[in-house]
Amino acid sequence: MQASQPAGLCMHGDTMLDALKCLRPILQVLLPQGAGDICLTNGVEGPDLDARHAFLNISITPIECSVVCHTNWVKTVFDPFVDRLPRDVAKRVTISKEAYLVLSVINAGMDAGNRVLELTSPLALAGIPILFITTYYSDFILVPRKKKDMVVQALLARGFECVDDESSYVSSAIASHGRAQSQGSDPPSTPPPSSLAELQKRTFDLLKKRSVIPYTCDGLSLVQCSGRDVSELIDISSRRPHLGNGHRTSWLDDMDTKLYTSLIAVLAGQPKFLSITLALEDAPSLLLDKTLLNVFGDSLVGDIEGDLVPIFLDLANLPLEATGIVSGLAGKLVDEMHMAETGVGSDLSYLSTARAGTVILSNEQSMKALEVLKPLLEKE
Repeated sequence: MQASQPAGLCMHGDTMLDALKCLRPILQVLLPQGAGDICLTNGVEGPDLDARHAFLNISITPIECSVVCHTNWVKTVFDPFVDRLPRDVAKRVTISKEAYLVLSVINAGMDAGNRVLELTSPLALAGIPILFITTYYSDFILVPRKKKDMVVQALLARGFECVDDESSYVSSAIASHGRAQSQGSDPPSTPPPSSLAELQKRTFDLLKKRSVIPYTCDGLSLVQCSGRDVSELIDISSRRPHLGNGHRTSWLDDMDTKLYTSLIAVLAGQPKFLSITLALEDAPSLLLDKTLLNVFGDSLVGDIEGDLVPIFLDLANLPLEATGIVSGLAGKLVDEMHMAETGVGSDLSYLSTARAGTVILSNEQSMKALEVLKPLLEKE
């Protein structure tokens, strides 16, 4: 497990129209040409943003548009953008001041369902709120930076090894979200659960109390893919040298430009579902509506014949500091669907966005999961 920089979490709007209005700042973050000049003109100190993203997640779902990004992007791009919006529209864009630490997890040899449970349950039992993002290569856990010591202690106690790369830390981040704001920074008054069984019970009691009902979207099928690793295809000798006037070669010289132009086309078309994650050590990872594959052509690799179904849970009525949601859901599904015995848990993944959680399973397993979850959450 490797710790990375804190990241900001930005949520933009509740409708596809809002997502379209936010297309310009999203593209500015996704394709950060000239970011160094932006930082200079806005007086923002920090790492050079005209480089590959240390961590970025852009997710557009039927519930929301959510962006996890570096704090400097919030200051230089999103804050000015929100300030220019009409007041009624700006109210639907929320920016929180919570700082997050990104933990990159590589845990081979364990099926996905049990991996999600093993990674999240120690933090849930310690009363630590998290966001969880499964990508093609890695799992990422976002935790409040102010709870860093608690996080490390909880994971070390469960046998995880933490690589703390201090050079990747930057100034505190700004986050935005669509859930209820917490008052103050004090920990919840209720003590953490003492067992996984109690954790699951608390999770479903809370979800039921807040009227969270799982649902799927008819006809929406997803695939988990990766962008090609083009580093081996680049001829270093052919790269353009630094120019004499102080300008340097573009980061696009080292990127698969077809992937990025395809992303722009898809974003402009207001996709029903698209989640892209960029991280330093991984090639770009995409979870997207299967009908969009033809736009990307051969710029994607992976199981393009896959048939994954997202189960959505709108968590807008839950406070951001709510704990145990990911672990409670994954634990119940692993237990009730007997994933460990059947081996089908390898299909389970999870995507946290600003105000929602999405459980991703195969088509067959998603139907079984709904049969498990709905009776537990439907009010009598």
